[in-house]
Amino acid sequence: MHSESRCARCGPVPPLHVPEHVGAEIVASVVERIVADADPPGRQSTPLWCPWPLPSGWTMTGVAYAGDDRSGVRATAVACAGPAPLGGGPADLVFIAEEPGVGLGNRFAAIAGPDPGPQLAEALSDPGPGHPEHVGQARIKVAGHPTPLWLVSSPADRSAYAGEARGLWLHAIAWPASAGHLLAEDVVLHDLTEWTPPELVYGAPSPYLHGRA
Repeated sequence: MHSESRCARCGPVPPLHVPEHVGAEIVASVVERIVADADPPGRQSTPLWCPWPLPSGWTMTGVAYAGDDRSGVRATAVACAGPAPLGGGPADLVFIAEEPGVGLGNRFAAIAGPDPGPQLAEALSDPGPGHPEHVGQARIKVAGHPTPLWLVSSPADRSAYAGEARGLWLHAIAWPASAGHLLAEDVVLHDLTEWTPPELVYGAPSPYLHGRA
């Protein structure tokens, strides 16, 4: 018997909390939970990264966090959905911030292990532009700072990027795989724990936060 949440492959993991619906009040309650874990003052809270402004036609479709009363919030997730950048139907994106060893980003990327370190090491050995095996970077802005994300291995139904922001892992997972092209546009991530825009538009709950991934 174990008192903690466990993954069959990875062992103990923080429990994931996913509200059934999403809206201004739900986001506010999650932000309150995250900020409360930043006590005592001066401790950095886990960011809740959301694209802002949202890409044209996109909505926020979910929010979640991983952690418990003992360990505090150790990872957060925000889901968004909208028209695929290359056409052909809807697309979904999930942005995850997490402490090392949590494994939430790898779970949504369908990658084994608690961290994307091995996959990033492989991506960083990329032979460079012009080489047939070159893997490009996604360059977005995180809290106003240019931040590279590297494409890591994932199943063919999605594309997964990983990098670092504020000393934590940052993941971006897109469905379908071609939706990752959105990250080549002017995407800016804003931390909702600092300020939640009242103009945020909410959509139907993300199926990926609710078990489809």
